[in-house]
Amino acid sequence: MSPLAVNGAGDELTAFHRVPENPPPGDAPLPLALVALWSHDRLLLAFNRHRREWELPGGMIDPGETPRQAALRELREETGLQVPRLSFSGYAEYVLGPERRVEYAAVYLADGADAHGTFTPNEEIGEVTWWHGQELPGRIQVLDTTLAALARTASGGSGAARPVADGGPGER
Repeated sequence: MSPLAVNGAGDELTAFHRVPENPPPGDAPLPLALVALWSHDRLLLAFNRHRREWELPGGMIDPGETPRQAALRELREETGLQVPRLSFSGYAEYVLGPERRVEYAAVYLADGADAHGTFTPNEEIGEVTWWHGQELPGRIQVLDTTLAALARTASGGSGAARPVADGGPGER
């Protein structure tokens, strides 16, 4: 089976599992929680200063933290935004690195109209933007934009923002 998306590093988004929130669908680790925050047809992306790419807010699940708690924390830490509720969308399945390790990420959806707070650039995130398919300076993490569109479509929304092809400036 071919992957849903592949980035420039060769990492693959291999599946999106629409299953109940607990437990994840397989035995692979679940180290990440991601938030796809949509406002109409625009997706919130954060510019990661270290990786120099635009990606979904999210990150590592801390010990003792649920994926949902991690998603809310990461959204607040990275973007300054808070939302009153997250909807669990499913699990992303990845094949990563040269060793081809399999990992999962819990994926949550939120409505941008419900978001409140103010973004302040920080050590990790330099900028946030509402993306609707336009080119941006730096790379766009195609695994994340593909995943966000899949999650939105699976929830009954429109995956209007299209992933961009891997490669040149403004693309990944």
